Amino acid sequence: MQLFPPVVMTASHSDSLVVLFGATAGAYGAKLGSDERELILLVWQVVDLQNKKVGTLHKSLVKADNLDLSDQCREVSGLTPEGLGKAEPLDRVLQQFSQLVSSDLKVLGRSSYTLCSDGQLLIRQVLHPETSKKNFLLSDCFYSFYDLRKEFHTCYPSSAAVKDQTIKTMAEYLGLGTDEAEEDFGVWQVKTMVAIIFSMLSEDHVFTEPETVKHKYETGPCSKSETVDSETVIRARGLPWQSSDQDIARFFKGLNIAKGGVALCLNSQGRRNGEALVRFVNSEQRDLALERHKHHMGSRYIEVYKATGEEFLKIAGGTSNEVAQFLSKENQVIIRMRGLPFTATQEDVLGFLGPECPVTGGKEGLLFVKYPDGRPTGDAFVLFSCEEYAQNALKKHKEILGKRYIELFRSTAAEVQQVLNRYMSTPLIPTLPTPIIPVMPPPYTIATGSIRDCVRLRGLPYTAGIDDILEFMGDATGDIKPHGVHMVLNQQGRPSGDAFIQMKSADKAFMVAQKCHKKMMKDRYVEVFQCSGEEMNFVLMGGTLNRSGLSPPPCKLPCLSPPAYAAFQTAAVIPAEAAALYQPQALLPSTRTPQASAAAPPTVTYYPAQAAQLYMNYTAYYPSPPVSPTTVGYIAAPPGAVAAAATATHTPLLPQPGALVRMQGLPYNTGMKEILSFFQGYQLQADSILMLYNFSGQPSGEALVTFPSLDLAKQAVAERNGQLLGSRCVQLYLV
Repeated sequence: MQLFPPVVMTASHSDSLVVLFGATAGAYGAKLGSDERELILLVWQVVDLQNKKVGTLHKSLVKADNLDLSDQCREVSGLTPEGLGKAEPLDRVLQQFSQLVSSDLKVLGRSSYTLCSDGQLLIRQVLHPETSKKNFLLSDCFYSFYDLRKEFHTCYPSSAAVKDQTIKTMAEYLGLGTDEAEEDFGVWQVKTMVAIIFSMLSEDHVFTEPETVKHKYETGPCSKSETVDSETVIRARGLPWQSSDQDIARFFKGLNIAKGGVALCLNSQGRRNGEALVRFVNSEQRDLALERHKHHMGSRYIEVYKATGEEFLKIAGGTSNEVAQFLSKENQVIIRMRGLPFTATQEDVLGFLGPECPVTGGKEGLLFVKYPDGRPTGDAFVLFSCEEYAQNALKKHKEILGKRYIELFRSTAAEVQQVLNRYMSTPLIPTLPTPIIPVMPPPYTIATGSIRDCVRLRGLPYTAGIDDILEFMGDATGDIKPHGVHMVLNQQGRPSGDAFIQMKSADKAFMVAQKCHKKMMKDRYVEVFQCSGEEMNFVLMGGTLNRSGLSPPPCKLPCLSPPAYAAFQTAAVIPAEAAALYQPQALLPSTRTPQASAAAPPTVTYYPAQAAQLYMNYTAYYPSPPVSPTTVGYIAAPPGAVAAAATATHTPLLPQPGALVRMQGLPYNTGMKEILSFFQGYQLQADSILMLYNFSGQPSGEALVTFPSLDLAKQAVAERNGQLLGSRCVQLYLV
């Protein structure tokens, strides 16, 4: 059973206290409220601080929706489901509470009061969360209260620490001779609290600084230059994807969240991933939040864990002056618009929203999200001054603007920062600081076929490197094929915790799997499974390997899922202008030391032609390397090397020499045939076109086209830019 600590109610500088005690149908004491059980008992008494008089002591049972009492509750309180079934529900009891307190104050000749409780739990962890879930409001008196434990420790500094205090220990410290067995449950607690308060008043103690509960969550921006105490931050996991910052604040109702302290986390596609980081005003509030682990938001339970200030700033912090100015208007409701036409203007958006949902500040209340080169992403954020206007805007979800339907969602200041940070720091086609040349040791062939001469390591520490794996393998290191260690990276280009190792035979692979399975590496145990080269290649190409078999990579181009990587003697160079088209994480750093690199022979060995084509295509969509970091390194090439490479005989990476044009805004069902028709008369071949896909393997609406010459490419851009392909206006850019 949960007992509600007695609570004394007063207003600022009020002349009376109302001592309040409560219990729930579940746990009590230090775990009060931690199991979400409902309130079943309230006991209270008014205390006149000036004349040291008391009003009538009141005890009221509360009818809970669930009358299944815990064994502890039955034993301590003596209450039964039958008795509680005749009681009034919580909203009626709270109405009676207000009426009786007012009556007692009138009898005592007093007009104001403040709550005072044995700790924080009754007010913060029971009353506020329960009334929030039942959708009725608490009166203002429940937003300010005195914590008797803190007041007692202030009055008697030599007493036990606040967290170790109870009503009984405080009474024993003062030598109050009260017998708990002589009184009804709840009555003894209130009478003892009143006696403690009178003892404190005799020591001239003054109740001046009550605890406060925030009425509402305040939104606001967060700067990366701020210092955030890690003892004030939690991570909430399992949130419904449509949850807003206000929904999360309501889940933590009763606890004080810092201004702008709710940061919804986004996945790699910019969509919410069901997690949020929440920053509280102090560590005490954070500790209370942790007690709500696996409490429910609707029908879903929410996991609550500790997090760090660094994690919060990474999600919520921003540096953009434009964003700071946009978010400087306080107490605004933020709505995110997604799927806007790239040609949409501020006037178009304001016209779409209409007069029924006016935007705060007109055009100043709109923030378009753009790429670093100024191109629109199709996202925008809008400010509304009140909930009514925001609700009117949300009713336009999936209505049409131009020829596109627009999605509208509630958003937060932290989400604005995240989205802007993501787009401004990650250009669609990043450039490299210097030309690069891929370097590879003598050609070799990655294993293929069904022979189970490979092993898979799963659950590696994310900091594990090649040297850690070799140390983990121990004596079996000598049975690894040359260049046979392959790390698997995730979509962000970071270690995924998996690796594949090619052994010299199936027997060697079997022995390693038997010997090393669940062996510890650093602080984690690693699973080791025997597998085939074919299975290894599927995973290295972005597919998944699980109990149900193989799932292909998230790419639709046939050339991205070959059965193996063949080694060709024909050399190929990745031209600098082509290398600039692909993500930097695809360019894996060499694991060799600078000294080793300097000692390497001067002869340049180029990446095999077919493998280079596969590698570059593959990493453009899913940055998991198809080869080991130990086998491929990239070095900045001196101008002479670039010139020599350019004049050497090789098979170029691009389908043919010439100039590149990027197409943007393509219909998602566009294929090679449609693009060739669009550029009819420009001497293009099918292999001149490279369709681009996103991380999910879906068409991105963009393509790269290689023209035979720069002049022809310029002509195409001049003549065809802005023309329709299907129902879409296509933008062309020279790369």
